[in-house]
Amino acid sequence: MNRRQLVKDAIAHKVTERVPYCIQFTRHAREKLETDNSCHSSEAWIDNDIVLVSPPWWNWHNIGPEWQNMEPPGHAPGVTGTRSYPEFFEQIKLLRDHSDKYILACIYGSHFEKANFLRGIENFLADLAGEPAFARKLLNRIITKNMVMLENILGSREIDGVLLGSDWGTQLDLLMSPDTWEDLIRPGEQREYDLIHEYGKDVWVHSCGNIVKVIPSLIEMGLDVLNPVQPECMDLAALKADFGDRLTFWGGISTQQALPYGAPDEVKAEARRVRDLMSTHGGYIFAPAQEIQDDVPLANVEALLAVAQSG
Repeated sequence: MNRRQLVKDAIAHKVTERVPYCIQFTRHAREKLETDNSCHSSEAWIDNDIVLVSPPWWNWHNIGPEWQNMEPPGHAPGVTGTRSYPEFFEQIKLLRDHSDKYILACIYGSHFEKANFLRGIENFLADLAGEPAFARKLLNRIITKNMVMLENILGSREIDGVLLGSDWGTQLDLLMSPDTWEDLIRPGEQREYDLIHEYGKDVWVHSCGNIVKVIPSLIEMGLDVLNPVQPECMDLAALKADFGDRLTFWGGISTQQALPYGAPDEVKAEARRVRDLMSTHGGYIFAPAQEIQDDVPLANVEALLAVAQSG
């Protein structure tokens, strides 16, 4: 079985010959790893089952200081596109021709975060509560732009899934009430999920923090894979018991405790525990809960990788 199919089977909640994995690093951690391990490429050494690619997207452009004020501006913000479609399509065609991995197009900061990057997180949370009409208009503008950009890439046969990133949670709870999320965030997310599914791709979502209150809604909306699943925020056993038959999880191994502070044998034990719990009846992509940072010793990275590659 090739690795693309391995990941697809895990998402389909099939029991696979081994658990697929995708382990990521911050830039500083990757540089440190390549120095400490004397390896030319951390990507080649880790050899994930999933390859993450960044498609052409868009950013805010020529934004004045009024967008950072408490009072919402009365005019539309400017936008500009980034990167080249021909280069992107050439990149993913080369990947597909030379790799059997699952190709995941990653769009971090896709919706809610796109709004708070523009307004500032404090201002936009205030907009959600005190200026909902303005917040809705801004979120709708973002989704309208996103839909065009998504459709530009979704026709590619090389892409297997799309990850949309917006952090809705703190380590304690949602950043907003569930009612606000349902009213202002869910409709735009639903449009994106439906479009991705129309093209036969899997929908992945990255949201840090404790978002357990909206997981039932995400399942109703058709979400396939949830990341990063932080054990400091949510109970992994409860997540698996309550939602594991309908949702695939990617992450779950602590980057706040086990990886930076555990001994290698402790890292192995915790990684096996999480893997065995979350992969029961399929539905799991093995990984740390976040990108590995440069406070993680090389021996602990090796211990994590040993468990990942043992199946």
